[in-house]
Amino acid sequence: MKKKIKISALIFIIAFMGIIIGRWSAAQNTDSIYEDLRTFTEVFTTIKKNYVENVNPHELIISAIKGMVNSLDPHSAYLTPEAYKEFQTETKGEFGGIGIQIGIKDGSLTVIAPIEDTPAWKAGIKAGDKIIKIDGQSTKDMNINDAVSKMRGPKGKPVTLTIQRDEWKQPKDITIIRDIIKIKSVKYKMIDKEIGYIKLIQFQEGTAQDLANALQSLKESGMQSLILDLRNNPGGLLQSAVDVSEQFLPPKHLVVSIKGRTGDKIDYYTENLRTAYTDIPMIVLVNQGSASASEIVAGALQDWGRALIVGVQTFGKGSVQSLIPLSDGSALKLTTAKYYTPKGRSIHGVGIMPDIVVKLESKNGKEVPVIREKDLEQHLKGEKVEPQEKAPQEVDEKDDTQLQRAIDILKSWKIMEKLKKAA
Repeated sequence: MKKKIKISALIFIIAFMGIIIGRWSAAQNTDSIYEDLRTFTEVFTTIKKNYVENVNPHELIISAIKGMVNSLDPHSAYLTPEAYKEFQTETKGEFGGIGIQIGIKDGSLTVIAPIEDTPAWKAGIKAGDKIIKIDGQSTKDMNINDAVSKMRGPKGKPVTLTIQRDEWKQPKDITIIRDIIKIKSVKYKMIDKEIGYIKLIQFQEGTAQDLANALQSLKESGMQSLILDLRNNPGGLLQSAVDVSEQFLPPKHLVVSIKGRTGDKIDYYTENLRTAYTDIPMIVLVNQGSASASEIVAGALQDWGRALIVGVQTFGKGSVQSLIPLSDGSALKLTTAKYYTPKGRSIHGVGIMPDIVVKLESKNGKEVPVIREKDLEQHLKGEKVEPQEKAPQEVDEKDDTQLQRAIDILKSWKIMEKLKKAA
């Protein structure tokens, strides 16, 4: 009896919400919303009464919420309290899992890029791989958050991915041992004693400070020019992208603008709270895996003429997700705005086009699948259309023609500077 009362009360609350929303929407000529909510209530009660097995009313409503949010775009999501805690942990750069970025392409769960030095990367998972099963469970119609939850887990516990790759005749099972994913966001070294090389893996809370430390170390080692490698960097925190950009731009320079549905614009400028390297010759490397915060940095440095962008067209994720906590400890990760480069370019669905296009060439000459924002299911439409580059090709690190071209350009740059001084 108590259970029936609870269910009846739940139905009454849903119906009451429908009435309130219906009255509010009537003022905006959207009376059909009330009718839709009434249909929702009818479906809910019919399932609860007639479905062949007992169902949990709470789970039904959570599934309805997930379906509603998942219908918006690939980056919006409903996070349960547990998933919300995991998300907060991930932004700090540490979580249990295998280390890949995924999306939905042509109805299939697809790898956008493995994160360097993670179990997935070491196991040979590649961009474009289709994940058709996780531990034997089909991923057909599985949303991204559920897939991520299934791949996350305690350190040392295996997960088996069934992978379909274009060059394989049959899918293959790849078992990966989960680990604590501690993403070291900055790696650096000296090249030829004068060229500093910094690779940003992801934009986290501590990335800007780690970058500042790397720049200082390289400067002390004799750095005369710099290569900033943003290839396969999936992005991360917006503020981190601003804090990274300001280390290469003068004060009060616009880094990025965000604009929501209402048209209100928020501008992010450099403050230069750390040492800025505004004069050092600089090249930024990008590829199809450079997304979101990576594109903010590349776009800002390109628009201000601060660095030469080398590589291939980037991923094209120019949307901003806001994290909105809810009363029960869950949260909405909701796409609320698009970002624009200092010159007002919206790159969503298009990406950053390099100043110098350098494609990678594999030994077998085969092109690898490339996943970009425009390829994902239900992606937000871009505002401008530019020519699309063909897919870059896979290459071993020792055959990195993009990096080699950057080195050659910086060496030529130094020669030209010496000639100018001599003249």
